Amino acid sequence: MRTERVSGGRQADRREPRVVVGAAIISDGRVLACARAAPPEVAGRWEFPGGKVEPGEAETAALARECAEELGVRVEIGARVGRDVRMAHGRSVLRVYVARLLHGDQPEALEHSDLRWLSAGELDTVDWLPADEPVVAALRPLLTNG
Repeated sequence: MRTERVSGGRQADRREPRVVVGAAIISDGRVLACARAAPPEVAGRWEFPGGKVEPGEAETAALARECAEELGVRVEIGARVGRDVRMAHGRSVLRVYVARLLHGDQPEALEHSDLRWLSAGELDTVDWLPADEPVVAALRPLLTNG
């Protein structure tokens, strides 16, 4: 998606939305869900770990970096799951990738208030952030079918 903005010089300024990546970390048929600690308006709601892709950074590299920063884990990034989800009035887009833990790493809630491993039947037991809900629906068959 591209948006156009006319600047003072009357030239069209084309801007791609900022990419935010998330990790659907799957282990033993369950996916990791993380409760936001901040900001206050979303604290306690659940999301997939991840964050913003920095300029010049590959999406998968950004996701590996974010998992290390937020959870203290190393991950192998797999295929995309779900569709692009628009966020922030179209200024950002969320892209979630399947991931798996490496080297026996175990996630720690370094930036979240809580972590939970959820099976397909437990996905609806937490209050997901709106951007993550379409990904949850796309993820359900992956957890059910292994």
